[in-house]
Amino acid sequence: MEDQRDWPELREGEVTRGRKRRYPPVRKKLYGGRLRIVNMGATMSEIVSGRVRGPRADAQRNRDHILDVAEQHFSQHGVTGSLEAIAKQAGVGVGTLYRHFPNREELLAALLTARDDALVSRRDAIRAESANAAEALEHWLDAMTEWAGAFDGLPEPLRAATTTSSSPLAVTCQGFITDTNEFLLDAQEEGSARREVRAVDLFLASLATSWVRSAAMADEISLPALSSLTRSGWETRA
Repeated sequence: MEDQRDWPELREGEVTRGRKRRYPPVRKKLYGGRLRIVNMGATMSEIVSGRVRGPRADAQRNRDHILDVAEQHFSQHGVTGSLEAIAKQAGVGVGTLYRHFPNREELLAALLTARDDALVSRRDAIRAESANAAEALEHWLDAMTEWAGAFDGLPEPLRAATTTSSSPLAVTCQGFITDTNEFLLDAQEEGSARREVRAVDLFLASLATSWVRSAAMADEISLPALSSLTRSGWETRA
């Protein structure tokens, strides 16, 4: 390949005096110091019309398939399950998985998307259907506990996401902490919640309660008992 420094430079308006100006080869381009071959097979009309989408469609199918496999794998093995095993089960290379999901948190965030939407819908229903602010807050905390229990071990990466802005789960967690604060403020204004209680603490309490469901000593009484303990902590005493 020719060195770009060997190409003659022409200033604006300069006459070539019978020489043809030399241009870089049409099909070869340098990106980040690496040679790549440009695909010239598609016509301009195909590119403009959007008919040339084979690789993009294949990439989307790979991504969707990886998510389906990861859903099953995390359901069976928890969120610490092997990403290499997920890639193998999905029939793709580990590199392909990491191109779609650079880390475990990215994969979890993608898997939680539908559940996040469902929790938002439940939040709106709780606001519309609850008899008072205290009842609404209790139901919202129960809903978050259920959301955080989608996979064994999920509460820990959710908890970690509350301490950093770099996690792909951070925005989701902060949004639900904000929702919790709105429920809490309503209950405080109503006089049914203590003034010193904080939304972030209630969010963390929901994660802790959700974590207990996968503990070896937990039984069917554990979750309602912990929910009751949490309520006794935020509720005003009569």
